[in-house]
Amino acid sequence: MSLCTTTDQELSLAEILTAHHGGKLTVTPSVPLGGARDLSVAYSPGVAEVSRVIAGDATKSAQYTWAQRLVAVVSDGTAVLGLGDIGPRAALPVMEGKAALFKAFGGLNSIPLVLDTTDVDEIVQTLVRLRPSFGAVNLEDVSAPRCFELERRLVEALDCPVMHDDQHGTAIVVLAALRGACATMARELGRLRVVITGAGAAGVACAEILLAAGVADVTVLDSRGILVPGRPGMNAVKADLAERTNPRRVAGAEAEALAGADVFIGLSCATIPEELLATMAPEPMVFALSNPDPEVHPDVAGRYASIVATGRSDFPNQINNVLAFPGIFRGALDAGATRITERMKLAAADAIFAVAAEDLAVDRIVPSPFDPRVAASVASAVAQAVGE
Repeated sequence: MSLCTTTDQELSLAEILTAHHGGKLTVTPSVPLGGARDLSVAYSPGVAEVSRVIAGDATKSAQYTWAQRLVAVVSDGTAVLGLGDIGPRAALPVMEGKAALFKAFGGLNSIPLVLDTTDVDEIVQTLVRLRPSFGAVNLEDVSAPRCFELERRLVEALDCPVMHDDQHGTAIVVLAALRGACATMARELGRLRVVITGAGAAGVACAEILLAAGVADVTVLDSRGILVPGRPGMNAVKADLAERTNPRRVAGAEAEALAGADVFIGLSCATIPEELLATMAPEPMVFALSNPDPEVHPDVAGRYASIVATGRSDFPNQINNVLAFPGIFRGALDAGATRITERMKLAAADAIFAVAAEDLAVDRIVPSPFDPRVAASVASAVAQAVGE
């Protein structure tokens, strides 16, 4: 049974399930345990001396445990990939995968935590009580609009870096890719007219970071049409965003938004008709990022667009969050940061673009996820931004 196609081969259900059998993570000791003396040092009686040191000075925990360098990958399973609300147990394989990526790309230990509650108060209380066990929180696959409140509440409650990757990881890589596209096409980022479909976690974060980066004309759509002040059916997050986007106060749906637009960024399940791409500005950029089915097929988008990006690995210009989150958390922890700020996110996007800038092309606006320079460059840029 063929499930999907990568750039190299088709994947079968049997191959996938075999690879995941027993989970994808393990714990390996970092000290020798080959004899009685090793055991005495690593565990009893030696470990009691370490506990005494930490009991006398709680800050020593960062030196003598893994907690300060451990990322908790946290989800309630309500917005998993393109599968939706599938619950915490079905979400766990995804969180295991995220933890594996933290280790492989950022050199950070991490642990997946799936919580059997969707109550924001309960999730915050749980993580506050677990705080001595970890040094940062990567929120993952939490549905909107709860994800906005949850992230805000955790940032306020915890004295460590917290980031919802579905929001900010996506936004950072989108900004880096857009910088790469502009450099390739000799365009100015600030002069672009950008249309974003999808006003969930990723769509809102992308709009926010583009505004922060100097893009003045950003228009956002949800399932009911363009966000415009006073439009019925908007929650508080959308209403606030409507006030700060769509400067020309365009109303309507995709047809009205895309007419004359330079950039389309798809972050929803909506399908964009081919004829609407023809109404965009000359040589537009199309980022059709819905997975596994893009809002418009890349081959169709390529008939109109100068640059096409997707969220898939089997087409050029994959917008992949792994370009961002390992380096962001590594840099934040390296610098002892207690927050992940807007400045740090912008620095991360600039670092990703800087790596890509050495070999830009219309089909290479971001670096490969396997480029070893990416995580190190992002970590360095984020750490430097902490002190600015």
